[in-house]
Order: sequence, then C-alpha cells, then structure tokens
Amino acid sequence: MKIALDEKEIEVGENALIFDVLKENLSGKKFKTCIAAKINGETLLDLSQTVPAHTTAITPVTADSEEGLQILRHSVSHIMAQAVQKLFPNTKVTIGPSIENGFYYDFDAERPFTPADFENIEKEMHAIAERNLPFERSVMSKNDAIEFFKKKGELYKAEIISEIEADTVSLYKQGDFIDLCRGPHIPNTSFAKAFKLMSVAGAYWRGDEKNPMLSRIYGTAFADEKELKTYLNRLEEAKKRDHRKLGKELGLFTFYDDVAPGMAFWLPKGMMLRTILEDFLRREHLKRGYELVQGPQIMRKELWEKSGHYDHYRQNMYFTEIENAVHGVKPMNCVGHLLMYNNSLHSYKELPVRMFELGLVHRHEMSGALHGLLRVRQFTQDDAHIICTPEQLEDEIINIMNFSADLMALFGFSYKLFISTRPKDSIGTDEAWELSTQALIQAVKKEGKEYQINEGDGAFYGPKIDIKVTDAIGREWQLSTIQVDFNLPERFQIEYVGQDGERHRPVMVHRAILGSLERFIGVLTEHYTGAFPTWLAPVQARILNVTDAQLDFTREAVKKLQAAGIRVEADTRNEKLGFKVREAQLAKIPFILVIGDKEVEEGGVNIRLRTGENLGLQSLDETIKTIRDDNDKPFKTGGMSYSFA
Repeated sequence: MKIALDEKEIEVGENALIFDVLKENLSGKKFKTCIAAKINGETLLDLSQTVPAHTTAITPVTADSEEGLQILRHSVSHIMAQAVQKLFPNTKVTIGPSIENGFYYDFDAERPFTPADFENIEKEMHAIAERNLPFERSVMSKNDAIEFFKKKGELYKAEIISEIEADTVSLYKQGDFIDLCRGPHIPNTSFAKAFKLMSVAGAYWRGDEKNPMLSRIYGTAFADEKELKTYLNRLEEAKKRDHRKLGKELGLFTFYDDVAPGMAFWLPKGMMLRTILEDFLRREHLKRGYELVQGPQIMRKELWEKSGHYDHYRQNMYFTEIENAVHGVKPMNCVGHLLMYNNSLHSYKELPVRMFELGLVHRHEMSGALHGLLRVRQFTQDDAHIICTPEQLEDEIINIMNFSADLMALFGFSYKLFISTRPKDSIGTDEAWELSTQALIQAVKKEGKEYQINEGDGAFYGPKIDIKVTDAIGREWQLSTIQVDFNLPERFQIEYVGQDGERHRPVMVHRAILGSLERFIGVLTEHYTGAFPTWLAPVQARILNVTDAQLDFTREAVKKLQAAGIRVEADTRNEKLGFKVREAQLAKIPFILVIGDKEVEEGGVNIRLRTGENLGLQSLDETIKTIRDDNDKPFKTGGMSYSFA
C-alpha cells in the first residue's frame, strides 16, 4: 500500500505493524514521542496493531496533543485501577474514562477512599510505570468475556459487556491487570511519567440512586512534569480566584440553598456591579440600533409546543398551572420576541428589527451541577433577536461578531470562534440547516477569522457560532453565541412585505454577547481576582480619616466626590490608619484616600492605590480628575464609553 506519512508517501507491506512503520520512517526523536496513530484522519489505533487494509494516511499521535492526552489519561486510569486493586484486593472496578483535564475511575470498595490514600496509590502507580509493562490488546467473544469477568468477581464489567451490541469485545492487559476497553492505549506504562490524584467523590453506579454508591477517584496526567506543574499551579491560582470565595469576601452575592438552590441573592455591592454592567449594555445596544423590549416570565404550554421547546427542552423547564391551564416559565426569550414582532406587519424597509432584552430566565439544572454563579437555575441573559431579510443576514452576523470583539477586548479577553453544527435532536429541513450553517461560515471567512467546526453541538433549531474567551490564567469560557434560525420564523409564520409587494419569510438570529450576566460576573470576578477596573468597581474610592479631628472635612470630601458621580464611601471608625488601609486593600477598592491634619490644611487627600502605590497629596479637584481618567482608560479605543452620572 502507498500511504501518506509525515508529508511524504511510503510503501507499506501487508500485515505491517504500525509501530514498525513509524519507527522506520520517523526521526528517532519524533518516534519516541508517539503513543498511538490515526488512520485516514479518523480511527485511532494502538502502535501494536497492524496497518488496516485500505489505509491511505497514517498520522502519528503524540502525548502532548489533544487526542494524545486523552489516550494518556485513559491509560493512567487503568494504571490507577491496577494500583488500587493491588493495595485494596477486594475492590471491584467499574468504569474509568478520560475527561476534560484528567480522568477518573469508579470503584466498589470495602470503604470509601479518602485523599489520605493518595500517597500510597500514587507510589504504586509510579512503581507500575517503572516496570515498562506493555498494554496488550486482545479480542474475546462477548459470552466468553462475560464468563471471564464473572469468574474474577467483576460483576460490574460483566453487566457492561452484557449490554454491548457486538459479538466480540476488546480487552487490555498490563501486567496482571486486565480491563474491558475499546482503546487505544499508550505502548507501555513507562509513558505515564507525570500524573497526580486530585480528589474523591461518591457516585452511584450508572447515576441511579437505587444502585450502590461507588468511590470515585479523580486524577490528571500530562506528557511531562513541566506541563503537570503548570496545570497544578494554575489550579492553585484558580482557588485564589474562586468567585464564590471572593463574592463572600467582597460582599457581592450569597446563596441560600435551603430555600432557593441555584438562585443568587445579590447584596448591595454586587447589585451595584450588576447595575453598572446592565446600564452599560443598554447604552451600547441603543448605539448599535437595538430596541429595548421585555416579555413576560410565564406563557401557556401551547406556545412552547408551537416553538418546539416542549418537545426538545421540557426536561429543563419549570411548569405551573393557572386556572386549569399549564404554563411554562420561560427558559429563553425568543418566543416572546417573535410574538412582539408579529404585533404588526413589517415592510422590508423596517428590517432588520433588533430586539434586546436583559431577560430573566429559569432552567432546571440538577443540584449536583450547580456551581456558584457559573451554573444556576435563575439567570439574566443579555439576549437579542434580530429579524432580517436573507440578504441582510451576513452583515448582521458580522456586526454581532464585531460587537462581541469590542466587548471582549474591553474586558481583556482573547477569544476563539467555533461553529457548532446540526445536533441529532433538531427541527427543520436539511435545506434550512445548510443555508444557516453556510451563512455563519461565510460571515466568519469574510472577516478573515479563524474558526473550528464543533460537530453536532448546535441548538435544536439552528447552527451557531460560539465564542470562547481565555481569561487571565489561561482558562477557556464559552460566552458569546450567534445562532441562525430559519425554523422558528416558519413555525410562527412571521413575515415582511418585500419590495415586490409580496409577503416573505425573514430569518431570525438569536444572540447573546456576555451570555448569562450571573455567569459572566462569576467569570469576570475570577479574571480580575475581584479587583474590578475603576469603571466597574462597586466602590471606586474609600476615604479614611486619621482622627476625629478630620471628620468635617471627610464628610465634605465625600459630598464633593459624590456630586462628581464617583462611587465613594467613608471609613470613619476609631481604628488605626494602617488597619483601615489594609481593609480597603482587601476590599479591592481602587482608590484609598487618606485625610490627616496636613490634608485638611491643604484641602486635599493623600491618594493610595489598592496595589500599595502612593500617588501623594492631591486637591479634591485633582483627585476627581485622577479617578475619572482611570475610569476612562479602558475606553480610549473601540468607540465605547462609560460616563459618570
């Protein structure tokens, strides 16, 4: 066979091993980093397997690639299971997949595992790695495999195999440990050089509370120690930035899970932060030709049936009954916007219609999935729906991308674009989906943006562009989304009168820039470590008096700064100045203004920053200008502004 490998064409004999092919045709350094191979750009195989017939290309897979990391982590989960069974011989194994950033394995153990067990398990894992045990693949008939695992007492494995719709299954063995697995795996255990066990949790077998509770051990693995250390350092940094911890320390928000799980209670400073953000968003949307609207919170079930939400989304919705009629609490704002568009007949001259709503929505999330502001049941979307002609669609998508880019730059995020295509559970015709998907791709290409295809991850009614941002410590967050929809306009029979005097069907674009305000504020809190830029800070300045002798001037200074639109408060407690300065820094107040006898005499304040930098004595007018200039700094470019009240 003639096969493409590493940008050259080679000849491969019948029944050749992938291992031998790569060894003969790659440099020694490159070959040593290979842990698997991809055949024809699709199928991942072990190096120990033969080159399949009809192979046209072989791509080496290294441990530091995305696919290689998944293979490595899955292999390390097997090594962990082997170590656990050696140290705890009566433990039964269940499943152990790779996951984002790591892996886990669920065990039926005589007692739940704890972090205190990690040291011994990791020590045994390293011993296994040092033995260079090969991962050996074998194939067994389904019935023989069931009997094999039953004899070993591994009833969970036997149960899994009994439900596999195939005549044969593959097993992987390293040393004396054998496991049911599809593979592929690393060539041998010595490739597991850098791993760490992270945490334990309880997990019901197959997620059913009627089944036994298992002990789940989470871990992570990387291609080398440097990458592992970088990841662990990032986790430590993430702990410092945890928005739940900072939200409590800064008095932004709280949760009462006993009365309203998954729903935030916004405290005064947090509500001020939200209000600043919401007011800013409203102004920016008005400048870009959007109109402000608001729809009701609950609407009759029949409406959600018409939209398709009831069939495709009802498991995530809340319902209530009013006068014997079932109503759904809205999980999205699009249906209300469609009804408002249909309130009158539109001419092509009026399009596009851009409706913007800071819409409060409710979606059911499992209690175990709730996570501070990042995963909630009640949230507010910066939601908009654009209804336009097909000819206007490309420009509208580009305008949204530019709007999103402006806002991401303002907050200091870099970003990537992903185009998510039709999922299995969807509505609409093939033609509509093709038109929608191509519209997104062409708009992105026209702007010269790089993008990746995210197969099958679109909304049930249309494809979408997802914009993922990278924060200050390198984590990715999905924020903005742009969704093209030919289906809901058809279902709701929305129309416009064209230039020809006939009625036509418009296109609908669903979009959110920040996404959920709750989630965005959570992300932003961690991005800034709670030290919000001056324009967003709930309190921009705190005035500290040294003694009671400066109280009158302190009150005068507060009034003057407030009159200038600055969010200011005073700390006039009878405490030492150093203590009050430290508390203001911990509260991450941008400007700390100290008033002593000298400042009263000069009619000014001594300015300190939360970073510890001292700007010295300035008059009140100069102080106002200093704060204003810092407030305006992020808006010097991009056409956006945040003005004082």
